[in-house]
Amino acid sequence: MNRKPVHIAVYDTLADWETGHATAELGRNGWETRTVAADPARPVTTMGGLRVQPDLGLDGVRPRDSSLLILTGAGLWDTGDELAPFARKAREFLAAGVPVAAICGATAGLAREGLLDDRRHTSAAAGYLAASGYKGGERYVETDAVTDPSGLITAGPTEPVAFAREVLALLGVYEGEVLDAWYRLFHDSDAAAYEILAAAETGARSDGAEDGAAGNAR
Repeated sequence: MNRKPVHIAVYDTLADWETGHATAELGRNGWETRTVAADPARPVTTMGGLRVQPDLGLDGVRPRDSSLLILTGAGLWDTGDELAPFARKAREFLAAGVPVAAICGATAGLAREGLLDDRRHTSAAAGYLAASGYKGGERYVETDAVTDPSGLITAGPTEPVAFAREVLALLGVYEGEVLDAWYRLFHDSDAAAYEILAAAETGARSDGAEDGAAGNAR
């Protein structure tokens, strides 16, 4: 299957833990992820002190070349307008019908950009977004993560597993019983869920082997 890559915004003070579950499962399932920064020539340093060399610059990212734009939280979202161009890029993606996933401080950036005024969303707390002066308070949902029909995913900083669940569902990586089992395993440490995931992976490998054999026969 020829999939378009998932683009992940990276910037100084990026919150390392917030997208780890999503990116790990995307990689395990054959999705390409590419990191995007304002200046692709300069490595960024995450909140945890990791250095990331971006793959490309924000100006070069086009919605038609992407499956999803992920915006991670970072201290910089709350200290000025340095990350505002990433919120504007999110507007460009949503206008083109390409989904965006934002967690933690990135949701405040989207609120300031006006992208939450007419979309269902969540964040760390309703008051956190209200401080931005946005007009979408009535559309705030008190839950772990939200996917709006427009293709916008939002979550708070303590919900990286729920955030990943919505990303994996939106892209069709997992669905139904398997998606539920994945969430229960990583969020609730439900040992019974592992058996469901293991059976699904065994079935996927078996189907792949059969497809390969059929191709060789042709």
